Amino acid sequence: MTETRAMPSLDEPGAQQDPATNGSNWVDQVLLHGADNDKCLVLDTSMDRAALRGLVRQHEQELRAAGLSAGGSIALNLPPSLTYVGNLLAAWRIGAQVSLLDHRLTAHEIATAVERLDPQVVVRPGTVRSGGALRAYADLTGDVLSRPGQPARTHHAVLQLSSGSTGPSKIIGRTAQSLIEEVERYTRIDGVPEPGERIVCLASMVHVLGLVGGLLYGLHAGCPLVLPERLTVDSIWKAIASAPEPATVLGVPFHIELLASATNPPRLPSLKRMTTGGELVRPAVRDAFDARYGVPLGNMYGMTELGVIATDLFGEHRPALAPAPGMTVGEQDGEIVIRLPETPYVGLSDPTRFVDGWLHTRDAGSVHPATGLITIKGRLDSQVSVGGLKVDLTEVEQTLAGLPGVTAAVVVYDGGIEAYVMLSDPAADPEPALAERLAGYKRPRALHVLDQLPRTATGKLVRDRGALRAAAEAKPTAP
Repeated sequence: MTETRAMPSLDEPGAQQDPATNGSNWVDQVLLHGADNDKCLVLDTSMDRAALRGLVRQHEQELRAAGLSAGGSIALNLPPSLTYVGNLLAAWRIGAQVSLLDHRLTAHEIATAVERLDPQVVVRPGTVRSGGALRAYADLTGDVLSRPGQPARTHHAVLQLSSGSTGPSKIIGRTAQSLIEEVERYTRIDGVPEPGERIVCLASMVHVLGLVGGLLYGLHAGCPLVLPERLTVDSIWKAIASAPEPATVLGVPFHIELLASATNPPRLPSLKRMTTGGELVRPAVRDAFDARYGVPLGNMYGMTELGVIATDLFGEHRPALAPAPGMTVGEQDGEIVIRLPETPYVGLSDPTRFVDGWLHTRDAGSVHPATGLITIKGRLDSQVSVGGLKVDLTEVEQTLAGLPGVTAAVVVYDGGIEAYVMLSDPAADPEPALAERLAGYKRPRALHVLDQLPRTATGKLVRDRGALRAAAEAKPTAP
């Protein structure tokens, strides 16, 4: 592992505390530094530092012409693309607050978010030269729209909407200092890509894993960020094999399942490891990935609110993880809590989520008193009582998902335990096998088979009971 880099701090003399007035200082020092000919982005073609700086200047001129200035507000509704990267860095260079809106949201969801956030400028797709459902990135221009919105009302550099996998989304704000500190955490984690190595990023750059762990860390560390042309097995293999430099694949469990399902992968000598964030990887999928690729499958635990919290990039502590450098992680009444200097939530929020400097994650877990290793046991709201007996819905879900023929499962409590599953064989019946593995009071009273389980824009399985009921009701009945 390379030595830790000295990171610029907003607390240094001459640096401004408010990111809205900090402007280009942190962007230039942390993200855009480096030799002109250093390769930094690989999409359809490679882009070096000089070209990226030129792209950022071009978008900066466009945004200033639209009226954006230091302390202003802008929303980006763009898919992963050079246009997205250029506008994001340009807006931060100006000193504006950037709201990130996932391009996969519906027009209604986008309109609701814009009304809620009220930015002064919105950038949306203009002329789309290439794109599509399976494309990992798009080739497009940006349509810059001025509107009578409000300037930044908080000191955050970026606003993101939570995934909404368990209910309505929250507005989460992060300061430039918070982003810098997370990038610095990555530089101190053993097993992250080193300068000159590549990051093949499958996670969306609109969300925290792909944004900070992929784009921002890659730019800072000198690790070219490679996006496959399409999110297909063949295209991912091609991206890995496109250069001899060691490559780390960064994604979520869905991407691991995709790669693990492919038989006879080609030799990939440059593949160094795959790292996943998000939900737990099912043991059967993990074993299939190990058998096919023979490289470490690392795991990361994090939140939109603060980024990476804990990691196990070598698979040494599975299912436990080690806190990331600089993170203070605790346990209160069986809940994982994280020390933060201020609340990450903007506007109305649950007052119990941030108390006395501790962020309550709502994740059930434990911290080993001797080693400090963290074990995540599921969501606190997954603990229910059935006939006076405690049932952990996470246990039921993982047991169901591990059965032969079950490709994905979500278990919720809706007046009783109910399961929603996807099957590889529509004729399969998982209930007999489930009866062998779980006591009667733990088993779902209803099992709904769906062709596709609802997912959030980030690929997480939706656990909102209303959305799941609607999906089940919308499934056509057999004649």
